[in-house]
Amino acid sequence: MITVVGTGTGAPLSPDARAALDAAGLVVGGRRHLDAAGLPDGVARVVLGPLAPALDAVAEHLAKRADSADAGVVVLASGDPGFFGIVRALAERFGADALDVRPGAPSVAVAFARLGLPWDDAVVVSAHGRALRTAVNVCRAHPKTAVLTGPGAGPAELGAALARTGIERTLVVASALGDPAGGESVEHLSPTEAAARDWPAAVSVVVCLDESRALAPVQRTVAGRGVGPTQWALPEAAFEHRDSMITKFEVRALALARLGPRLGDLVWDIGAGSGSMAVECVRLGAAAIAVEKTCDGVERIRANAAAHGVDVQTVHGAAPTVLSQLPEPDAVFVGGGGRELPAIVAACARSARRTVVVALAALDRVPAVRAALASAGFEPEGVLLQSSRLAPLPGDVTRLAAANPVFLLWGHRPADPDPDRDPDPAIEGAVQ
Repeated sequence: MITVVGTGTGAPLSPDARAALDAAGLVVGGRRHLDAAGLPDGVARVVLGPLAPALDAVAEHLAKRADSADAGVVVLASGDPGFFGIVRALAERFGADALDVRPGAPSVAVAFARLGLPWDDAVVVSAHGRALRTAVNVCRAHPKTAVLTGPGAGPAELGAALARTGIERTLVVASALGDPAGGESVEHLSPTEAAARDWPAAVSVVVCLDESRALAPVQRTVAGRGVGPTQWALPEAAFEHRDSMITKFEVRALALARLGPRLGDLVWDIGAGSGSMAVECVRLGAAAIAVEKTCDGVERIRANAAAHGVDVQTVHGAAPTVLSQLPEPDAVFVGGGGRELPAIVAACARSARRTVVVALAALDRVPAVRAALASAGFEPEGVLLQSSRLAPLPGDVTRLAAANPVFLLWGHRPADPDPDRDPDPAIEGAVQ
């Protein structure tokens, strides 16, 4: 049996956990956990760094001491070791039946307790051993996010990335939660202030808040990010627009299916017009940047985002000129046409991690758009969308009203099953 003990957020070890430590032949944990545990003299120890060697040491100990009285292994971890913790790796290697897990309070729960806020509506994202960009995109799109930090992905890096977005957020940096020596710290800062500080390696969790929406107004029944929208590809009447200059809902439906916006993604909406595509992507969980060259268009996008209760970052400028200033997107939607369209598509295709979708009306520009996608390594695909809507006629009869045909072209990069994962992250310093 491998006993996994969660500690480090202030609660003392239970008598059962203490007894397991006293009887253990091997104790595995981060250096700070081992130093604080008060281990008996002579017990074997493994300091967690890279995960694979530690698991090998556990397996070797169990194999050699299978019939010995001191065969037991205790693994010390932070908080709840089943929450972004070592339980997953142990269960995969030794089987869930071999584990006796004694969880402590997760650092996320303790951080929100210090703030006096509920966290059933928070999104929790780990930046330990993963790319920071996913956490940044979740913070863009969601009003209440808890980020578990890691080397190179701490409060300074998170603050710097959020400061560049211009989105209003408050960062609450919770360090050494429950430290019996009194080192606990909970600080409220702007992203810019967090970026300017040097932070200790022991920082545990950063809460990112849109303080105007930090307290959910209604009782919840499902924890985590709110349930998805009941509808997407909303009717044009759901958005303020000018002279019917808006991506029609039939086109938006297929474009959203090809973009696949999801929590942690960043989507560009280029030539955004009303911002309908950007708003729909954020409603489905992604963060979005809407690029629009007209001043009245920028204001219209902001009004539509506010009307739907979502955050859409707007950039006033013309593509492709402004695109080099934007953070790397997962997916890009390009609407409209114009002579610059092939150059815009080429720039977007060079930047997009996963997908580019283009809507256009002019047949003459289809070959150039396909060539721009192909030159960036995409395999171009597309359809001509032609739809007719039911429309009333006098005499209680109905006709079909044809909408303007639209070409929808797209390309996907080959899928990476988990592009943000470090294949063997160091566990010491990870927090749950």
